[in-house]
Amino acid sequence: MGEKVAAGGTGLTDRQRYRRKLNECLTGLQRLLKDKRFDRPKNLMGLEIELNLAGPDGMPRMMNSQVLERIASRDFQTELAQCNLEVNILPHRLSGRVLDQLAEELRTGLAYADRKAAEVAARIVMIGILPTLAAEDLVASNLSEIDRYVLLNDQMRAARGEDFEIDLEGVERLVSSSASIAPEAACTSVQLHLQVTPNRFPAVWNAAQAIAAVQIAVGANSPFVFGRELWRESRPPVFQQATDVRPPELRAQGVRPRTWFGERWIDTPSDLFEENLRFFPPLLPIHADEDPLAVLDEGGIPSLAELVLHNGTVYRWNRPVYGVADGVPHLRVENRVLPAGPTVTDVIANTAFYYGLVRTLAEEPRPVWSRMPFAAAAENFDTACRRGIDAVLKWPRPGRSGGLGEVAAVRLVRQELLPMAAAGLDAWGVEPVDRDHYLGVIEARCRRRVNGASWQAAAYHHALGRGLDRGAALAAMTQRYSELMHSGEPVHAWPVEWTAAPVAAGRG
Repeated sequence: MGEKVAAGGTGLTDRQRYRRKLNECLTGLQRLLKDKRFDRPKNLMGLEIELNLAGPDGMPRMMNSQVLERIASRDFQTELAQCNLEVNILPHRLSGRVLDQLAEELRTGLAYADRKAAEVAARIVMIGILPTLAAEDLVASNLSEIDRYVLLNDQMRAARGEDFEIDLEGVERLVSSSASIAPEAACTSVQLHLQVTPNRFPAVWNAAQAIAAVQIAVGANSPFVFGRELWRESRPPVFQQATDVRPPELRAQGVRPRTWFGERWIDTPSDLFEENLRFFPPLLPIHADEDPLAVLDEGGIPSLAELVLHNGTVYRWNRPVYGVADGVPHLRVENRVLPAGPTVTDVIANTAFYYGLVRTLAEEPRPVWSRMPFAAAAENFDTACRRGIDAVLKWPRPGRSGGLGEVAAVRLVRQELLPMAAAGLDAWGVEPVDRDHYLGVIEARCRRRVNGASWQAAAYHHALGRGLDRGAALAAMTQRYSELMHSGEPVHAWPVEWTAAPVAAGRG
């Protein structure tokens, strides 16, 4: 969730002063871009995964502080709720056997964390939304005891002025209200970072937006929310509604939500930062001592702390990131589209598909975003969230005739996008053995029409068919998911049916 901040009150002048400081930061960013002060290409990528804690019974455990104390590693950090953790993998160069190296680091780290969690009767579960979470689990008292979360919750509640509402209809319908932003914590994701030069940033961001729907279609893993079967990837709409500080009147006026797909392709990196300032009032008006323009005048590199903090409270699915490493500024595209899980192999397969495809699409002489309206990309994203592996998407027809056609996501991936992803991984210098293994996982998912969401739904209905009630079926499915997740076999190879001892009735 970003930087640590101290909780405290804010007044009217704080917000006005903060707005001025934000605009100074934006001016500083634009000066850095104009003066070409950014880091040269290093082909660096990074990976973060949000995790859940569950007990042997499959139910959520609110004990991240106890687990983190036992893990005792800076690679693992708190997340919004006490049932969440986050693991961070250090940046790697996109080349050679990087994919297998990432997989091995993740397996080692997660296995260690799982052993430590077991000391307090918990398990690490890598999944988009833990199916056994209930609305009563995600309340303000179960937020992590971190000042930033306390202040963010207070500020978003004040901006909203009433309870947050989740109203989502899929296979079933869920209507739920919350006095806090805690339901946001149900949504756990994989975040993929790619450091790029300013000149390449617009093409990479546009490419990432164009393929967001495809990522969801092949990687959906969040079909259950608070015990109800909803969309195949319910995490994006739940996250949007759980962070929506607009009362109905502002929504009716067309005010943009803070969780946002966007509304246009971009031309420069500063486009997104400018929109974040223009459309979204600051939630955390906390001032740094730095004068960014004075630092620039003296030849230094400013941290742009206020801009970075504000940027972290606008939840784009592809987020622009400014950072400074070793005294040199850089830009990253943070891809936040994917849910966590199901397995390390699946996560790395999704990673390979994304980085390879983005590389090829960003370098096309006639890029896909020049042939597809932005509104079609946004509609595709919604469709993929609803339908998952069975989505039918709008995509530019091949050739110069132009226009959009409709194509099944699995066909689009197998016939057109996987070869592009393979070419992109070759361009990065990834070894063919890694390329073929991990892209083969994506191909097998599409061929079998199985991803995490479809497996969860099928396994849940299998458990119902065994005579279990709703709560017990969700618990049994979650237990089985956890076992298979730690086995390491990719989800397309998981059996749906299994024999297990009867489980205690869950929450229905």
